[in-house]
Amino acid sequence: MKYSFKQLAVFDAVASQESVSAAARKLSMTQSAVSMSLSQFENVLDRPLFTRQGNRLTLNHWGRWLRPKAKRLLQDAQQIEFGLHDQQIISGNIMLCSSQTAAEHILPNLISKIDSDFPELRIELMVENTDHVIKRLLNHECDLGIIEGRNDDDRINQKTLIDDHLVVFTNPHHPYAKSDVVSLAQLEQGKWVIREIGAGTRRIFDGAVHGLIENINVWKAYESVPVLKAMVRNGFYLGCLPYLDVAQEVESGHLVILPTPQLDMKRSLAFVWRKDAGENPLRDCILAEARRFVSDHEKKKDKTGVRLSYR
Repeated sequence: MKYSFKQLAVFDAVASQESVSAAARKLSMTQSAVSMSLSQFENVLDRPLFTRQGNRLTLNHWGRWLRPKAKRLLQDAQQIEFGLHDQQIISGNIMLCSSQTAAEHILPNLISKIDSDFPELRIELMVENTDHVIKRLLNHECDLGIIEGRNDDDRINQKTLIDDHLVVFTNPHHPYAKSDVVSLAQLEQGKWVIREIGAGTRRIFDGAVHGLIENINVWKAYESVPVLKAMVRNGFYLGCLPYLDVAQEVESGHLVILPTPQLDMKRSLAFVWRKDAGENPLRDCILAEARRFVSDHEKKKDKTGVRLSYR
């Protein structure tokens, strides 16, 4: 073998950071050492792997072809390095990028359970909106993702984690709060604060009102769920979020769910990963643990009315 695992690691870091200096910081190497290693790697392969635009390096055709294969080799090497510590086959690091609902309501207990059962499995967590989760997967910046709603990119595998639904909500003092049914005309007249474009929640909401309501008055859009809930709680706004995100405030009486039978806002939370990622025992372990986690919840009567189901 003419190339080294160090050169593979340098290549992967530069591809991730799109910068030699940033890759050097990530790897705790000097910038000159990273540049030399990358140059030697390209010489061994007899072709460039990046398009250079000033200080920015982006993968060219050959670099994109090589990236998933290099990551698999690095993951295999890491598995060997960790070894079978205490007869623990599942060991190593995996980068998980999750949308907000799963990160807040599902992952804390799931990761805690995995840590108890597989102490050598280290999960690094990032929280993004659905579009950014997909982009990070495609850019090889994470190994596994959780998104809200549907993904149509044919480069991505998808496995449903739970079924869920969105609700329209407001505060108890809003004129709509006592309505038996809130009509489409009332929803069109309301002032809305909702998630930003690119969020899975926003995509489900936009799809639900499409063709039913001509103009939605989106007053403000935020990435932060707590900000949206605070604005609705303290002002005369309408909001739309997953039930899991507002259940506590509804139970305490600070928020009210509005009956909107004409809107179909069912959705799912799903695991996603690249189709070309190959086998990954760490990913398979997380998927299996998630299946058991949801199954355990199905056996209990869910007081919120949200039935968790893993498909």
